[in-house]
Amino acid sequence: MASARLREPTPVRWGLRLLAIVYVFFLVLWPVSLVVKYTFADGLTALTTALNDPDVLHALQLTAVVALSAVAINLVFGVWMSILLVRFDFRGKRALSALIDLPLSVSPVVVGLALVLAYNPRTGLFGQSLDSAGIQVIFATPGMIMATAFVALPLVIREVVPVLAEIGDEQEQASRSLGANAVQTFRRITLPSIKWAVVYGVVLTLARSLGEFGAVKIVSGNIVQQTQTATLVVESKYQGFDQATGYATAFLLAGASVICIVVVSFLRPKDQS
Repeated sequence: MASARLREPTPVRWGLRLLAIVYVFFLVLWPVSLVVKYTFADGLTALTTALNDPDVLHALQLTAVVALSAVAINLVFGVWMSILLVRFDFRGKRALSALIDLPLSVSPVVVGLALVLAYNPRTGLFGQSLDSAGIQVIFATPGMIMATAFVALPLVIREVVPVLAEIGDEQEQASRSLGANAVQTFRRITLPSIKWAVVYGVVLTLARSLGEFGAVKIVSGNIVQQTQTATLVVESKYQGFDQATGYATAFLLAGASVICIVVVSFLRPKDQS
């Protein structure tokens, strides 16, 4: 592959690089840079105002709770389902693999509506039982965590599955033949082999969870200082003519996601970059 790239004519290589840079600039870098520009148009005023706004502070705290909860859920079930898909053969395996990719193709708004239909306390199939037990899902934090975990479901799995398939199961079989149980084999053999895939999947899940809007808006009710996350604050402030606070909140969200990506890019070995 490397020798094939070296044989490419120089104008072709530079043309492809320029095309990629222009595409990324106009689609990603320029729009995001405008958020930074408007946030600091008056120095640190917008950022200071946002960080002193109780609505924004509550929304940031709630966003952190929802995002970290969704990451923990998807970490546990993502690794477990990855091992299930790669190491075991069972009926319905291809259907399960297809369902895991469903959140990538379905609008988050549809996800939120589906959760409302399933878990609302009046007509929802499970909502009535949960409400009778004193558990409120819709218009509460549990529903927001479910919606966020749903839309970020494939990210850990799609990072871990290729690595598991590539390393094979010879070392795991050798470990079991030497008397190690399933937990010992996972901790000493499987987990070290997939750790960077897990880390990268977790970071992607965290970044995606911090920015979720559509599904969370449907299931949360967007109640100020109760169920309003940071993304909903951005919309509320922007449409409520408090645009500076909206820009500052958007900058904080984007900054957190960028930090996650930068950190993992330094942590990953160079041969996996």
